[in-house]
Amino acid sequence: MKMSKRLFAEALGTCILIISVVGSGIMATNLTDDVALQLLANAGATVGALIALILMFGAISGAHFNPVVTAATCFFDARPWRELLPYAISQTIGGVIGAAIANSMFGLDILGPSTKIREGSGIWLGEIVATVGLLLVIFLVARGPRPESVPVAVGVWIGGAYWFTSSTSLANPAVTIARSFSESFAGIARESVPMFIIMQLISLLIAIFILSAFVDRKTI
Repeated sequence: MKMSKRLFAEALGTCILIISVVGSGIMATNLTDDVALQLLANAGATVGALIALILMFGAISGAHFNPVVTAATCFFDARPWRELLPYAISQTIGGVIGAAIANSMFGLDILGPSTKIREGSGIWLGEIVATVGLLLVIFLVARGPRPESVPVAVGVWIGGAYWFTSSTSLANPAVTIARSFSESFAGIARESVPMFIIMQLISLLIAIFILSAFVDRKTI
């Protein structure tokens, strides 16, 4: 598959993912003041969209929608490292466009920004749990007896991690940046973004260390 098509798939997939995350967050707050119901609605929409998007774009680009996933595939699946930056840029641009579309659908400022502060050691630890878990799910399921189950496994993990992690499982630098462009339930203040990304990168290193005990690196 040509690089241009793969990059477009990553941008479009991340765009639609963010539309689902931000749009469902806005809709939830429009419908109820119950925070638990808001989180349930947000998680449910994200699970459904994520599974569908991985099924849609998996055969085209790998359906990463996430720079740490792309980096991990470079390490374990012999993807050329030169593809990491173009993938990450495409994912981030697609995500920001998705936030703008979601904001526009609901009459919010097109590019936010969010004022929702997310910080503290517990929240940062939660982001590590979410991101490490995501990478373990992807690579261990993909190397297991039912690799076709990856889309469902990823969706279920993210949906569950919305609830059992203190950070509500952003687990993705591109998504984190995109969500800073929406003043909504799903938003994150821009001053909170750098530490989240640092935690996600630390998680990548932790996950590589753990996965190296179970997963053989592919060679070209």
